[in-house]
Amino acid sequence: MWGTYIPIVSRYASRGVLMNHKNEVAMIYMSQNGFNKLAGGGIEANETKEIAFMREIKEETGYACEIIQELGYIEEHKNRTNFCQYSYCFLAKVIGEMNDKMLTDNEKLLGFELEWMNIDEAIKRMRQALKACEDYKMKFMILRDQIILEYVMNLQNSTSD
Repeated sequence: MWGTYIPIVSRYASRGVLMNHKNEVAMIYMSQNGFNKLAGGGIEANETKEIAFMREIKEETGYACEIIQELGYIEEHKNRTNFCQYSYCFLAKVIGEMNDKMLTDNEKLLGFELEWMNIDEAIKRMRQALKACEDYKMKFMILRDQIILEYVMNLQNSTSD
């Protein structure tokens, strides 16, 4: 059974797919739990969704980026915790060379590491993670990022036809 719709958004965020010149996807590996995620995070006060996305990419990957396309948004209604997250989603490409990452203390504790892989491998990892994950909140993150990756893969396939 599906849960209840949570009418109040608890957190607004920006996240998405960052591609390099080899057409590989930036994935953040969290060594603490063995799962991957896309770069992204919360929108700070007085930030636009685009600025928040570019900031999060730079903080978590060390790269500046250029937004190619806004993909839409995903709502996560976590009924057990009465938490609703609204994530704006983007597709972007790397600009320039890698600089120092600016990870938060929590991101350092989770063991954030940047990995580059083709989109098929990224989706495969997300599908495997979803099957293996037993953490309620983590399942939302994995499914959300899998959906974003699959959407980008479908976009790429439709433009190459």
